[in-house]
Amino acid sequence: MRVGISVKTTSSKRRPSNVPKTLSVIPLPHCPTAPSLSNHAYICLPFLSKLRISSCSLLFQYISLKHLRDRALRRTEEMAKEMQKTSMFIERNPGDYENGDICKNLDDDGRPKRTGTWVTASAHIITAVIGSGVLSLAWAIAQLGWVVGPAVLMAFSFITYFTSTLLADCYRAPDPVHGKRNYTYMDVVRAYLGGRKVQLCGLAQYANLVGVTVGYTITASISMVAVKRSNCFHKHGHHVKCQTSNNPFMVIFACIQIVLSQIPNFHNLSWLSILAAIMSFAYSSIGLGLSIAKVAGGEPVRTTLTGVTVGVDVSGSEKIWRTFQAIGDIAFAYAYSTVLVEIQDTIKSSPPENKSMKRATTLGVSTTTLFYVLCGLVGYAAFGNDAPGNFLTGFGFYEPFWLIDFANICIAIHLIGAYQVFAQPLFGFVEGWCARQWPDSKFITREHAVDIPCYGVYYLNLFRLVWRTSYVVVTAVVAMIFPFFNDFLGLIGAGSFWPLTVYFPIEMHIAQTNLPKYSFRWTWLKILSWACLIVSLIAAAGSVQGLIQSLKTYKPFQTQE
Repeated sequence: MRVGISVKTTSSKRRPSNVPKTLSVIPLPHCPTAPSLSNHAYICLPFLSKLRISSCSLLFQYISLKHLRDRALRRTEEMAKEMQKTSMFIERNPGDYENGDICKNLDDDGRPKRTGTWVTASAHIITAVIGSGVLSLAWAIAQLGWVVGPAVLMAFSFITYFTSTLLADCYRAPDPVHGKRNYTYMDVVRAYLGGRKVQLCGLAQYANLVGVTVGYTITASISMVAVKRSNCFHKHGHHVKCQTSNNPFMVIFACIQIVLSQIPNFHNLSWLSILAAIMSFAYSSIGLGLSIAKVAGGEPVRTTLTGVTVGVDVSGSEKIWRTFQAIGDIAFAYAYSTVLVEIQDTIKSSPPENKSMKRATTLGVSTTTLFYVLCGLVGYAAFGNDAPGNFLTGFGFYEPFWLIDFANICIAIHLIGAYQVFAQPLFGFVEGWCARQWPDSKFITREHAVDIPCYGVYYLNLFRLVWRTSYVVVTAVVAMIFPFFNDFLGLIGAGSFWPLTVYFPIEMHIAQTNLPKYSFRWTWLKILSWACLIVSLIAAAGSVQGLIQSLKTYKPFQTQE
């Protein structure tokens, strides 16, 4: 309810003819979207010079209200700035609050207005989902065969799409359109489930993000090394070993990430995700084209309905472990729920975020599925049961060497962007927590304006610089020490796939819609959840077996042969 102060003159004889009986009431400058006291504060216009008022009480009240108005405006600006400080993914720009213009660039909850669309969200999704793992799907299909392989691909495509739409509806609570925004996956779980499930969600999500960034450091260095080795093979022949260390390329990758990690938040990351998505299309298309050319060449390969043959290609136990690993690889290849909420938080509120996110999910998952099916099936047709783990970095192809080089450069550029997509939520979580713990620390909260040529003003935060640089350095060192970390990443993926991609979206959907227990929909949702749990367990078993094999030949700072 809006409150105003109006003053009536005591006598019509003492009131000038041009002054109304009741003074006009004018609202304070206020922002209808930002949280502030001025939403409900009004004062009246002073026509004191035209009134003959015997008492000074009216003047005193007016001065008091004016002081209250000024104090309310100052408090509003302080509140908005404080929200900026504790915001997880919002850049703090002091220019937004100059001259009291506090609502021009603010959203419905006082945070800076979002500008993302379903197009930018699609780019984020494609960048997160289509990794260089698309080039290893031929190996996965080779383990499963022509029947089970495509069926597993399509099944997990549907599961990922379905659970992602459920999670998109949980972004706001309790209503998916008009409810309160939740800025992170943990916030969503806290809003709908609460309790220890929030800690479980945080543990699964951030452990997965750390693992992915270390894994991407390894994979990007392998792609960079592949460029050098490709030129070596072209020059000296395919029989030469062309030994090359990954470590210098990991250092190069880390230096690039140190610079890009200073991008303040997800909202400023759209251009990098779009570039990375283009790169993923480029190298996937190159791999697909080379596979089609190999198939067209008529070179005989052996393929079967059930994949690699026991007693011919592998032993019985190897067949089981490889099948587990292949199912896990395909399941994890689609998962992007670890960053779904953070991606949705970049989308502007009109049209509703859940509708835009579902549209982005449809485009992202369908595009991903198309490339996965084509690269997986055509790659298997090209290489058969002898399909390499990655037919670009693993040298399934040697010529044309310049095209192989270009494809590997595209992989490296894509992983540079993908690293940021997975690292930004972790950066924001730590920075938001520290800002809440030490709100008065100038090292953590103060920003320094730096004028950068050809860019403009950049607001440098010393804590952000030190923390993010340290994180990138640590991930690079871990990648150098544990070159088999991708096996460990498979174990992390197995541990996070079921809770983040399946369990929490389903449980939150049940809580949001109040599904009756043991109803048809409740029953089949539970069956789906338990089935995916079994997939996670068998994938974890396969990853553990891979880790055991890798530890047998473990050498820190290993040189690739």
